Amino acid sequence: MRQIFTIVGLLISGLVCAQQPKTTNFIAELTKYDISHLWTLNKFQVENDTTIVERKEPLGYIGDNYQRFYIHFCSAIQNPKNKLEYFICGKTRVRNNICNFQGKLIIKEAKIYKTEDYFPELTQGSVLGTYEFFEDAKQKGTGILSGTFSTYFYLDEKGQLKYNALLFVADTFSNNLFEGIWSNYMSKETKKCNWGDYRIPDSNELDGGTCEFMVKSKYATNGWIGYMIANGASPDRMDIISAQKEENRKWWLEDDKTMNR
Repeated sequence: MRQIFTIVGLLISGLVCAQQPKTTNFIAELTKYDISHLWTLNKFQVENDTTIVERKEPLGYIGDNYQRFYIHFCSAIQNPKNKLEYFICGKTRVRNNICNFQGKLIIKEAKIYKTEDYFPELTQGSVLGTYEFFEDAKQKGTGILSGTFSTYFYLDEKGQLKYNALLFVADTFSNNLFEGIWSNYMSKETKKCNWGDYRIPDSNELDGGTCEFMVKSKYATNGWIGYMIANGASPDRMDIISAQKEENRKWWLEDDKTMNR
């Protein structure tokens, strides 16, 4: 879908870089909304029209070798006693090691803004905060994920708060960006661990793509070969259809594995 809009995206991405809109504090108003769907939705609306796109699973890496990291939020529930906290349950995966986790997101800042050059009729915004997720200590190779996150939204004409994919066609499009570390329970070893929708924060060494996320060949063997083939690279290494099937596999619904990271 994104490839179809590439030419338009080049034009819009130029506008994005040029804009520095004035923001307004939105933290008090945000407590009137439940934004849990921003982290768990399966589909989203593109450019505020009727086009619906299936949301892909987050892209992520762990460690200095950019080993592929998978994460899936199974549920997000707003804390009824603190509207700026959300309880998260989900699963992580590295290679074949699948771990359960629980934790929370804490929103520290929320802002809204309007632009004059694109979608001026809509109010856009962002929420920034911290997260801490605890993997099940009874499973192998587990630890704590912690850091900061950024999530982007917009308010439609009815005041409904939606996942911001207004600039889905732009090269720079991303959302739900998480940046932090993973700390092993036993050894206390820490590793950089970042993930996001469609792009990964602090991934210039890994990501060589312009129009969309593309893995540099030097890191292909660190869990990225299937992704590369599924997206049109090196078809001689594996059947594309099989690779795409694997990319779309709902691994978080399978039984947990017990392999070390």
